Amino acid sequence: MRYFVTFKYDGTRYHGWQIQPNGNSIQAELQHAVSLLLREETLVVGAGRTDAGVHARMMVAHFDTQQELDCVQAAYRLNRILPRDIAVDKVEQVDGDMHARFSATSRTYHYYIHTRKNPFLRAYSCELHYALDFEKMNKAAVILLEYDDFGAFCKSHSDVKTTLCKITEARWVKKDNDSWYFVITANRFLRNMVRAVVGTLIEVGRNRISLDEFRMIIEGGRRTDAGESMPGNALFLENIKY
Repeated sequence: MRYFVTFKYDGTRYHGWQIQPNGNSIQAELQHAVSLLLREETLVVGAGRTDAGVHARMMVAHFDTQQELDCVQAAYRLNRILPRDIAVDKVEQVDGDMHARFSATSRTYHYYIHTRKNPFLRAYSCELHYALDFEKMNKAAVILLEYDDFGAFCKSHSDVKTTLCKITEARWVKKDNDSWYFVITANRFLRNMVRAVVGTLIEVGRNRISLDEFRMIIEGGRRTDAGESMPGNALFLENIKY
């Protein structure tokens, strides 16, 4: 039987989702908790990878077992085992052909920035100290929807078979006078892609890159032409759809 676990986490203390040889990971913590719950070593497969320090308001993982579980009790017991910065929302039995990663149809990320010093935002938002043209940044964001190859925003030397993605939403949203967040939805994301897109859009907002140059960066497909990768602490995986 296959079960989906829907959960959330604060990624501050972790080296990302994937199990690492020399650092703690979300996958390792969840896999340990599920193995304790089932009293057998159990592989946990996630919907995707988040980088070091990145958070998730919604993440999904699956595991297989011959045991029939009380899903409400399983969620309760997993929360008792897991550390405080990882919380299970639900456990549910799914069809055997459902896959946490490959059955997902879209993923949505938010990237948060603020432009005025605020000690209560610094852990989960990127503080910037220069004026930004958000209208121009939103014009650039719309350009992303015209393309499907985003090699320019993929981390160098990544072992990906394809750099094709279908972005269906990309826009900046104003929270208040001092803070904004970037929303981006796609069927899949490349490693480091969202942080590189945000870094490049910020260069557009600073008038260091024109809209035509932004388009040329996408078409050129070279990571070295795009903007810097923004800090991971301000990035949240917000939603996954199946």
